[in-house]
Amino acid sequence: MIPAAVHPWARAEALGASMPEFAPFQDEPPQMRSGAVGKAGFLRLGFERRSGETILASLQRRAPYVVQRALHCDEAMPELACVFLITTTGCVLQGDRLALDVTVGPRAQAHLTSQSATKVHAMDANYAAQSQTITLADDAYLEFLPDPVIPHRHSRFLSDTQISVAPSATLLFSEIIQPGRKHHHPDECFGATVLSMSTAAARPDGRTLFAEKLVIEPRRYEMRQTGVMNSFDVLANVILCTPEDKAERIHERVQAGVDLAEGMAFGACRLPNDAGLIFKVLGRETAQVKAKVREFWAVVREEAIGAALPPPYLWR
Repeated sequence: MIPAAVHPWARAEALGASMPEFAPFQDEPPQMRSGAVGKAGFLRLGFERRSGETILASLQRRAPYVVQRALHCDEAMPELACVFLITTTGCVLQGDRLALDVTVGPRAQAHLTSQSATKVHAMDANYAAQSQTITLADDAYLEFLPDPVIPHRHSRFLSDTQISVAPSATLLFSEIIQPGRKHHHPDECFGATVLSMSTAAARPDGRTLFAEKLVIEPRRYEMRQTGVMNSFDVLANVILCTPEDKAERIHERVQAGVDLAEGMAFGACRLPNDAGLIFKVLGRETAQVKAKVREFWAVVREEAIGAALPPPYLWR
């Protein structure tokens, strides 16, 4: 059990201290202790539906997190509040402790993304950790689709996401993990020391829906073997929490396939407890993985909301 935190970012500290894969990395950075000012970021976003559209009703933050305002720029969903998550540091460093808390009220609709990839820099002491809490009320709709995580050589990164979702709500949550800066240096591809990413979901009454944890330790386990990454480099893990009838319609439309010549493999399966679907994509390049995630996103939009995706931005 993670103890109640005095500060929101303290949960990330407690997580790292409790997970065995981070036991060797409890030393403090010599430059600045972990969780110091500027290294303990916090962002709380509260979305509410008012007068026919969703607004960013509450915002609390602590550097390096920044959010400017909610935009209503999706012509197919003019009521949708679009928010870009910004960090003033531009990267994640050793000793960082980050906390994100997102609440979407009844019938509110929001889209969250990041301003760029999450670049986790090389580390020679301690680790970086982020804690994410996502809460969806009745009939709420949230798309949380950040850019990829790029773990650099010798990086140590922990991410924990806790979801509370009402039975009538829909959450589309995506994580794309690159192998590192594979075109930068030969040792960058799967050069991270440890990458630990866990997700758990429950109903508002506390009933557990599912839990998943991914631990990548390239120095301990060969990444190129069958059943792990084989010849693939990029992984997308997409979780869809949605009512059972919508999940079934989406599942019927989503195909599965393996094309080694093109360097792609993908497919969806049902989550336990009628929670929704999980969609996974493997690819050799990030662009093709993101394109396949976008195809799934388009189906989710159509079946869950009845709206189409706008054309992709030129820079995406």
